[in-house]
Amino acid sequence: MLKCRTVWKKLAPLARTSSTVCRQNVRRTVLNNGRTSTLVPAAPMSSGPAGGGKENQVYVLLVGAACLAGGVYAYRTVKGDKVRYQERLDEIASRPHKQAAQEAETPATPEPSEPPVVEATETEAVPEPEPEAAPSPEPEAAAEPEPEAAPSPAEPSPPPPDEVTATTETTEPPPGDVAPASLLAPPHAPYLLIGGGTASFAAARSIRARDPGARVLIVTDEPDPPYMRPPLSKELWFSDDPSVTETLRFKQWNGKERSIYFQPPSFYIKAEELASADNGGVAVLTGKKVVHMDVRGNKVKLDDDTEISYDKCLIATGGVPRNLQVIERAGEEVMAKTTLFRKIEDFKSLDKVSRNISSIAIVGGGFLGSELACALGRRSTESGLEVIQMFPEKGNMGKVLPEYLSNWTTNKVKSEGVKIISEALVKSVVCKDDKLEIQLKDGRLVKTDHIVAAVGLEPNVDLAKSAGLEVDSDFGGFRVNAELQARSNIWVAGDAACFYDIRLGRRRVEHHDHAVVSGRLAGENMTGANKPYWHQSMFWSDLGPDVGYEAIGIVDSSLPTVGVFAKATAKDTPKAATEESGTGIRSESETEATAASPVASSTPAPSLQQQDEYGKGVIFYLRDKVVVGIILWNVFNRMPIARKIIKDGEEHADLNEVAKLFNIHDD
Repeated sequence: MLKCRTVWKKLAPLARTSSTVCRQNVRRTVLNNGRTSTLVPAAPMSSGPAGGGKENQVYVLLVGAACLAGGVYAYRTVKGDKVRYQERLDEIASRPHKQAAQEAETPATPEPSEPPVVEATETEAVPEPEPEAAPSPEPEAAAEPEPEAAPSPAEPSPPPPDEVTATTETTEPPPGDVAPASLLAPPHAPYLLIGGGTASFAAARSIRARDPGARVLIVTDEPDPPYMRPPLSKELWFSDDPSVTETLRFKQWNGKERSIYFQPPSFYIKAEELASADNGGVAVLTGKKVVHMDVRGNKVKLDDDTEISYDKCLIATGGVPRNLQVIERAGEEVMAKTTLFRKIEDFKSLDKVSRNISSIAIVGGGFLGSELACALGRRSTESGLEVIQMFPEKGNMGKVLPEYLSNWTTNKVKSEGVKIISEALVKSVVCKDDKLEIQLKDGRLVKTDHIVAAVGLEPNVDLAKSAGLEVDSDFGGFRVNAELQARSNIWVAGDAACFYDIRLGRRRVEHHDHAVVSGRLAGENMTGANKPYWHQSMFWSDLGPDVGYEAIGIVDSSLPTVGVFAKATAKDTPKAATEESGTGIRSESETEATAASPVASSTPAPSLQQQDEYGKGVIFYLRDKVVVGIILWNVFNRMPIARKIIKDGEEHADLNEVAKLFNIHDD
């Protein structure tokens, strides 16, 4: 600025002088032009009065020189200021390093002390792992997580994701310890799936199909990655492999072998690497339970106080097996001899128990109870195990099957070596001399070594309170709309979802096919599909490799039913069905195209009278003369036809004609 002022002081007088001369020349030119005749052309500006041209040239040169000098000065000044500003920033940034170097050269004081707080803050030091940390990513190490202590008030906050990854790669915990949960759980997941069952896996697969670069995190309180549950009560019990409880591989009825897990461990990426994965992926955080949801803040809290934020969230928490109140009130000794069957660990535990006791009692006559009774009944012929099944109904599957078919099923279960106690209401259970004594309300007494309670499933809605989500008072589960949404960015699928069926009203379904389809639809809608739930899910139950059935819709024995049966052949068994379809999970072989143009059988159907033998057939469940449910008894790969009948919702004058669509009379 000082230089600029000096230059201006020198140039100002010259500028004023030239300006005055210029004004005088202009005035003179105007006067001369006014006296000139109009016939005489005016002289050009270049030949003005004597002396005026030279003065103008000097003026232009002076002004141009002043502008040029000012521009050069301004450019050099701005450039110099920029260099000095950058040097200042570099100096400020280098201060912590100079301070650290000086402290390193300074001799240490004899008194040990912790690093200064300022240094820890600037270097973002990663907190040391705690001994009560989260389980290892390996399922075996996480099988029995220890209870965790409350975090210390002085505990530092979790480090950012980049530091988490670096620490995980370079630092190994001491022997016997595992990495803390904060090093496993990413702070943010674009797609967060709560629950590690079939619905979650189906949603993850659907999300990745529509958004190949998606980052999906599955949080499950089980120590295992997602797996299918049906084989736990079916094929696994019929395996000849003595190590089946460890491998969890089984042979389907068609002889093909497969694993209970949907995908091998290599399919998943590590949870701590989710944020940095170039192409995204699916990560599973095992052994962790979501205990709180902050819907407004779009984040959840785990049972170890770790918080994870999300963009979109799926609740697929499934359900927990119910227990009898009389068993719960009986005390710890009775509870220790009771199994609530649901998970892999329950299968392993029951398999071990059944090999070391002489008697086992199954309470419940539904799907699970009857399947386990048949499975353990086969084992009883080999080991002498006494298998007892008791239920309040008159026969097996009494709440689902019509009475005549329930009685037939009961006889089938008996033929497997199971002792049936029907119309049994448990009054009390006590433990005497290491035996369980089950007192029934009608006075009967049953003694056994172990109890399996198979009395239904309770939807897991623990998150409803913290999340402010609505729970259906009639069916249980989270109430969702047609797109399976509970909130704008929260979806629910599987056993925990109470959805509205466009044909059958509001429902809640607890079967594998529903978990697959609802999870898949929820995943599509999480990526913007906005599709309603139109699917009629099916379920199936096998009483061993020879007898099985598939069902769809509302199958309630209190409804009027009409059954059409035919003589079964060797092809009409679950084993033959899996051999034909190539899969043991029969819902996977379904195709909607099959129902497009069903061809009716030309063989006349028999009358609807009840028969002593029910080899194969179709049972229709009616409500207001409309078919709302169908059971295919030893009839397989016809479910799309049944689905179409329910979807149409029409009245049928003659169900014999409808039964022809399933070709049950053709050999």
